[in-house]
Amino acid sequence: MTVPVKTAEKLNKDNGTIRREVLAMVEASSGRLTPGELKKRLLGKNFVDEKALKTAISDLVLSRELKYTYQFGCSFLEKSYEKPTRVSRRVILKPPDMVYEPGSCDIVIDILKGASFGFGDHPTTRLAIQGIEAALYNKHGDINVDDGRALDIGTGSGVLAIAAVLIGIKRAVGIDIDPCARAEAQKNIKLNGLEHRINILDTRVEDIKETYSLITANLRYPTLKRLCPHMTGITQKKGAVVVSGIKSDEVEDLLEGFTRNGFQCTWKAVEKDWIGMVLNHSG
Repeated sequence: MTVPVKTAEKLNKDNGTIRREVLAMVEASSGRLTPGELKKRLLGKNFVDEKALKTAISDLVLSRELKYTYQFGCSFLEKSYEKPTRVSRRVILKPPDMVYEPGSCDIVIDILKGASFGFGDHPTTRLAIQGIEAALYNKHGDINVDDGRALDIGTGSGVLAIAAVLIGIKRAVGIDIDPCARAEAQKNIKLNGLEHRINILDTRVEDIKETYSLITANLRYPTLKRLCPHMTGITQKKGAVVVSGIKSDEVEDLLEGFTRNGFQCTWKAVEKDWIGMVLNHSG
């Protein structure tokens, strides 16, 4: 009996299939996976053996699709964002030292990898950017972008303020009480040439009196709930609030606070148990 020999084309196809399966498994997991857990889940697949899986994982790490992270003496395999990464239909985040050839509708944001959240490696960041895009570009609501102003609460890296301006809002203000975050935000704003359109301030939300056509807040539920009355009070008529950082069992209670003040949810998305929403002021 003759055993058929795999051609190079067949081997490449198999490796590509395995790599896609590995990436899909990592992306779909609600928690971080150790290499052992990942192998255990995938070795049961009919098309993969341990050697082929090891090669696929190695290829993904070398191509910066995956990376190893370490905590408390344990290693994990996670999706890498240390390369140009599409985080929404139009927005690509990338490290400053990497080249990316954008498409005609792409918006490319250079972001330094710092201590603050916002590089795109957390679902809540991606959801917030998708929400901004939905509010401004896809017109979920009736925001006046030509003369509009955005407020980013807890700006961190400044990525949401940058995204809002590049997607279409005229000016933005980012506020954060953490001096480290403010310094990082300033660097990223300068990196994208937006010093004349974005200001970073050491200001508490409760002290803000001006109104805004767009407010973004990638924060956890207790903070969002506490700030809800003030956010609704400083949102212009026909304006919108983009919130991220909430779980499914927190949505109803948070929505109640906004709907009581004349807002309605016009967009919602879910990623790994995290939820982002666009809440439009009915005017």
